[in-house]
Amino acid sequence: MRQAELVETVHDLWDCDYGEPFPRPFHYALSYAGVFEALGLPINLEEGEEWEKLWIRYEKGSDEGREAEVFLFQIMSCNSIDGEVGELVSSMTLEEKIGQMTQIDQQFLDTIQDISDYAIGSLLSGGGSNPDTNHFEGWADMYDKYQKIALNSRLGIPLIYGVDAVHGHNNVLGATIFPHNVGLGCANDYDLCRKVSEVTAIEVAATGINWNFSPCIAIPQDERWGRHYEGYSESVDIVSEMGEASIIGYQTTELGSVNHSIVACAKHFIADGATIWGTGMGNQSDKIDRGNAPISDALIRSKYLPPYQKAIDAGVGTIMASFNSINDLKCHANGYLFNDLLKGEMGFDGFVISDWQGIDEIPGDYKSDIVKSVNAGLDMIMVPGAVKGGGKHYKTFLRLFKESFDEGLISEERIDDAVRRILRIKFRSGLMDNPMTDRALLEKVGSDEHKAVAREAVQKSLVLLKNDGTLPLNSSKNYYVTGSGSDDIGKQCGGWTIKWQGGLGNITTGTSIIDGIEEYATTNRNNENKNFDAAIVVVGEDPYTEMKGDSDQLYLSEKDKEKIDEVKKMNIPYVVVLITGRPLIVNETIDNSNAFLVAWLPGTEGGGVADILFGEKNLQGKLSFSWPKSIKDIPCNYDNNCNPLFPLGFGLTYSK
Repeated sequence: MRQAELVETVHDLWDCDYGEPFPRPFHYALSYAGVFEALGLPINLEEGEEWEKLWIRYEKGSDEGREAEVFLFQIMSCNSIDGEVGELVSSMTLEEKIGQMTQIDQQFLDTIQDISDYAIGSLLSGGGSNPDTNHFEGWADMYDKYQKIALNSRLGIPLIYGVDAVHGHNNVLGATIFPHNVGLGCANDYDLCRKVSEVTAIEVAATGINWNFSPCIAIPQDERWGRHYEGYSESVDIVSEMGEASIIGYQTTELGSVNHSIVACAKHFIADGATIWGTGMGNQSDKIDRGNAPISDALIRSKYLPPYQKAIDAGVGTIMASFNSINDLKCHANGYLFNDLLKGEMGFDGFVISDWQGIDEIPGDYKSDIVKSVNAGLDMIMVPGAVKGGGKHYKTFLRLFKESFDEGLISEERIDDAVRRILRIKFRSGLMDNPMTDRALLEKVGSDEHKAVAREAVQKSLVLLKNDGTLPLNSSKNYYVTGSGSDDIGKQCGGWTIKWQGGLGNITTGTSIIDGIEEYATTNRNNENKNFDAAIVVVGEDPYTEMKGDSDQLYLSEKDKEKIDEVKKMNIPYVVVLITGRPLIVNETIDNSNAFLVAWLPGTEGGGVADILFGEKNLQGKLSFSWPKSIKDIPCNYDNNCNPLFPLGFGLTYSK
């Protein structure tokens, strides 16, 4: 049963405004029995039986138990949390409410005292917005410093602090960096995806951070999009399953139930992967990022909503609005999407956050941007730095927001609804009771256990497109290992690593692919020795992220082609390993190689690539995207009549 139905049933059978602590006696258990009966679940409540026994009985069942748990959690939340939230909201000034709806990048604070003076509800660290000392302890120190200021405000409401930990805690030096979502989609392993997110949550929580702008549950349709690798698949089913697994990994089955539980954020609502080439915004006006998606409501419901409904049913705490437009209307200003569809029909009771300066892209002046976005159902506005129209960034936002209220452009009811949603998540997550960093988690960061999960993720994500029997390699042989990606941690991690756009070289600690290969066999990093048995050439894309990654030149660089030609002339078998965030047009390279392995963006544990090359692990990865034959075939998806070079689900294995 969907959350909207849950809430409605609970409200009908038991008034959620009941403000006392969660009741335990028999007569209240009868109310729970009414909920079960409304579901059509058989119930035989025994005389004197309390709700705990009812829970235990149904928890032992399968479907009934899980559904009972959801209902009881709803009832508990309604009475214990919503009562506290209501009392807190009633005591707040208008300025304090607006402050709760404001998120600022820490690097743009005029002074840290502004956190308390303006009752700011949230901070974030965008890509590259790191503390002066970029290590785990430095992050924890920074977080605690800001949190102490927030707790000294009149009401002492703690900050919820956001970060883009999209493939591990990727802003922090020494963090465990996992394959990007494109790789996890090819692994298509629910339990693995959940483990990856749980490890990420532990490392994020170790720095005090309590909110992650992840998972991205976009369904990329166009390989030219610079955010293609942030999506798990072109398949609705794969995206839905991996998204759910990721959310449960971050939050656990019940948000706030363990010390490393952090708030997840499903993004970007909605259809960010459906934009059309040539409609891009900002600096990419002739490209695709932040562009327009001309799609019907029916297509939204059938293709792009299911992953979000799955996320809501999994209890996701927050959802981020998308930069793109739908039928020329910016999502950030689309009240139908957030008020009617997401919060109404789908029953989402968490809060909606805007994207980085996302409201600035709404047509009109900055004041009208605020009015349109808040009235459209956005609950918290990310005001990271300078705003359109000039002024002092977040202070301009705060002033114009209050002016809009004073002029009757934004209602108190809308503000109160937003603040209730924000506070509800702060309570559910345990933030109100435990706002400071749990430093006991620091001993787990970058641990061998975490690296082992990352290595497993690499192993299971790789996709073999060609093999004439050259793979698996023999450890007793001598190999020439070369190529732009053979010894480059930054390249194998891709964008969103230490900096927004990532970078080349040893930008963080990790095991390069050649280091992993040398665990198995003798190698040579130059072409001086002519007695090679075979060669491994690692090539592919340099790091990029949104906007800058948009490209219709999906080919290998001339430098990479020259390196492959060099190896080809050696007249020995050679394997091509491709580092990439998306399918590339590499038909000739595939044809000429003895084996062709797609490593995607594997992260810091390059040894996982070597495990596959030498047959220590068999291949599991299957394409989660169609692989086009040529640029003119793009976009190439299973449902648009494309005739791909390799179809969705393709992937070779070693015969054993």
